Amino acid sequence: MNAPKKYRLFAFALVLILAIAACSKVSTPSVYVPTASDVTAKATLAELQQGRTLYINNCGTCHSLPAPENYSAAQWNGLLPGMASRTSLSSAEIQLVDKYVTKGQ
Repeated sequence: MNAPKKYRLFAFALVLILAIAACSKVSTPSVYVPTASDVTAKATLAELQQGRTLYINNCGTCHSLPAPENYSAAQWNGLLPGMASRTSLSSAEIQLVDKYVTKGQ
């Protein structure tokens, strides 16, 4: 195979790979979406929604996201401090994530 054909084949393969990668959808994890029924005395709907966004955008960058209901509020309270120390989230943002994963408990 001569050099120009090799380069064209390489370029075609590269374009194909990039096209496939661009078409693949980045899916939002299937974690619960807060609704008005999730509001508690400790968490507003806006706080729960912000916590969900922070949970997905920060926690999901390092590992797959467990569904919040997979753990009790007590378990989350044990898990979050260790994970939070590995992030650049502020304490206020960590509280929002905590409110989200514990459903405001």
